[in-house]
Amino acid sequence: MPRGLPREVATHLDKAKDSALLAVDVYNKSATVFRSGAYVVLMCIAWTSLFHAIFFRRKVKPFYREKANSKRYVKVDGDRKCWELSTCLDEYYGGTHSPVRENLRFFVGLRNKIEHRSMPELDHRIFGECQACLFNFEDLILSEFGPKHAINESLALALQFSHLRSEQQSNAIARLHRPLLKNVAAYISAFRSGLSSDVTQDLRFSYKVFLIPKIANHPGQADVAVEFVRFDPANPDHMEGFEKLTAIIRPTVSQVVNAGRLKASDVCKRVEPLVKQICGQSACFAPSYHHAKACQFYEVRPKKGEPNPEKTKLEYCQYDDAHKDYVFTNQWVDFLTHELKQLGRYDQIMNVGRTKKRAVTPSSS
Repeated sequence: MPRGLPREVATHLDKAKDSALLAVDVYNKSATVFRSGAYVVLMCIAWTSLFHAIFFRRKVKPFYREKANSKRYVKVDGDRKCWELSTCLDEYYGGTHSPVRENLRFFVGLRNKIEHRSMPELDHRIFGECQACLFNFEDLILSEFGPKHAINESLALALQFSHLRSEQQSNAIARLHRPLLKNVAAYISAFRSGLSSDVTQDLRFSYKVFLIPKIANHPGQADVAVEFVRFDPANPDHMEGFEKLTAIIRPTVSQVVNAGRLKASDVCKRVEPLVKQICGQSACFAPSYHHAKACQFYEVRPKKGEPNPEKTKLEYCQYDDAHKDYVFTNQWVDFLTHELKQLGRYDQIMNVGRTKKRAVTPSSS
């Protein structure tokens, strides 16, 4: 058990590190079929335990309460119900949008899809996100608890049987698993397409790696067979070499209009579960009414019929001139999620237009 930490903090930190190491062990076992599925589930446990350790150290009890500000906790089978990973993300990051948060949101949704399925063909599709999830986990431990709690000395790179899989092999494997993966593949594509390019290209969301044969003139120079080279876009000379390399293998990418943007209905699908959790199962958050009220309350877009529809708060909302409607950002979802957890905020939003009280703007919250 880590020394110098309160027992409850140390217990959760140990659980987090053990779960992460077990996740890597399972992923790297050559005979494991449920590789990615087990990794995703175990890393979700690891991250949840890590957040709980952080909250306990900050004197915040990560348990659901019966009501806001209530001293009574929700109990399941006699035990207090702990915050799940999604709630931990909201509590830790608040309204802040980050690639680390999006990486974990991706895995929360994926975990819900794959918990009861065996999907080996997922491995190569989500390797970048899996690697980023592990690096982000290590970074958070270092920043919150210091280098003495690092686990990187316990990890090693997995060996690969094949340096290149032929197109025929890849197509055959894809056909074999297509019926099983259809639903999950749709989720992966939808999630990625809903993110901005700034997030999808960030190594904290998905860690892209090229394995390049390392040439050494002397045996002593080859002690490290594989090295992780820091990818630094701020270094022009360094980047020039990467650009030459990636130009050889970079696929053609078509332009996508409104990439990473959400429809009002997409926003509501992600926000409504929280509304029901806080206000009861009968509460709703529909695009044409509740979401429109929220847009009016926070003044993220002009009212319908105003002469300059493009005058929006660009961080949260943008006008689509071709379709004469609005699209929204993941920052808007994060902001709404954070705001709606405040006691009475949902009722305030629903009463907009019925009172002369000035709305709360995102910049002042």
